[in-house]
Amino acid sequence: MTLPISQTSQPSVTRTLLLGGARSGKSSEGERRLTLLADDALYVATGGRRDGDEDWADRVRRHRERRPSTWETVETTDVAAVLRAATRPVLVDCLTLWLTAMMDDVGAWDDALWRERGRNELAARFDELEDAWRGARVPVLAVSNEVGLGIVPEAAGVRRFRDEQGRLNQRVAAASDTVVLMVAGIAMTVR
Repeated sequence: MTLPISQTSQPSVTRTLLLGGARSGKSSEGERRLTLLADDALYVATGGRRDGDEDWADRVRRHRERRPSTWETVETTDVAAVLRAATRPVLVDCLTLWLTAMMDDVGAWDDALWRERGRNELAARFDELEDAWRGARVPVLAVSNEVGLGIVPEAAGVRRFRDEQGRLNQRVAAASDTVVLMVAGIAMTVR
């Protein structure tokens, strides 16, 4: 029996979360896996631009150079909207930079604002992202940092960031089919 073209050409929907520390190989592994899924893919860069930061500009340049020219790059923090509209495989790089932008938006660095409204606003953004992740109609991959393996930070804002990163990673992992931990460039499947 031959399946119609629409059933054979569309990759099955999978959700993959790639976790790891700085320079662990997360982005490269995500790009490698996305290349296996499609020639025509969507790369979501959540880091934005940082005027005057030559190191950041160099990192962005290196990332761009190693991506296939057939991929479309979208620079945005509205990841949920991209996931809901996606018609081709998507790589989100990265959820840690997305979280930083969301925490900036909700005033999470100010203790009073955090208690007053920031915590609830951030939780709503987590809900929106998780719903879009679960509802994706195409294969999706996301890169995120595992920041909770070190010491307990002294500063309240840094502890808050570490804790929220852990909560975000847990939610996306629970909604993912595959979770991979990157250690020294080696992909270790967690689930």
